[in-house]
Amino acid sequence: MLTEYVKRVNFGLNDKVFLPSSVICNNYEKLRASLANKLKAPELRKIRLYDLRHFYATMLYHRTKDILLVKEKLGHRNIFNILIYAHLVDFSENDGFYSATAKTIDEAKKLIESGFEYVTEIDGVKLFRRRK
Repeated sequence: MLTEYVKRVNFGLNDKVFLPSSVICNNYEKLRASLANKLKAPELRKIRLYDLRHFYATMLYHRTKDILLVKEKLGHRNIFNILIYAHLVDFSENDGFYSATAKTIDEAKKLIESGFEYVTEIDGVKLFRRRK
């Protein structure tokens, strides 16, 4: 699709559709150094841009326990590439839920806005949950 778009818009040979990755990395490194200096925390300089991707994937897997969702969000083709995040999450801790019910749309709206997710409906009462 991108190739078709570039042909249709008639980009020149020197025109760039996306910023080169080096520009993004340089900007990140400058911001990271600035933040490390401002907070007087030199350990922040060790955090790579790619580490944020790993953190996001690990936390998503911890929150949802859905390896296929993590695979889709990261854009991986092979499930085995995602299994590295599965061993980073400790399931031995007690991951309980807070639960709540709603009978009206306004109650359901307030629960969703406060971070609850819809589970099911029983006898006209909607059940919601949120991780502790």
